[in-house]
Amino acid sequence: QVQLVESGGGLVQAGGSLRLSCAAPGRTFSRSAVGWFRQAPGKEREFVAAIRQISGSTFYADSAKGRFTISRDIAKNTVYLQMNSLKPEDTAVYYCAADSLVATIRNPSEYAYWGQGTQVTVSS
Repeated sequence: QVQLVESGGGLVQAGGSLRLSCAAPGRTFSRSAVGWFRQAPGKEREFVAAIRQISGSTFYADSAKGRFTISRDIAKNTVYLQMNSLKPEDTAVYYCAADSLVATIRNPSEYAYWGQGTQVTVSS
């Protein structure tokens, strides 16, 4: 069992930035794919970004390209999501997820381990 802990959410004005962190205390997910997903009220959970830890390959939803950056710090066993130029439509609960066997990086059902989520609210 891998426990994931997200942090870094909050309230920010449109155009502002936040950096989310995803850590796995006491465990390593250095060989996993780690994804960020978000879910707004009344909407389905959607893919935001992901990274394959071994290769460092990154993937982004169209809505995140050019504004969000996913990165990893292997020594700290932490994955980050830097979010810039935030928009009100980015408001959602953001979740990180991990799994060592992910074929389709954008499919949330392929991730076995999830964090509790962190709220991001962008005001206009």
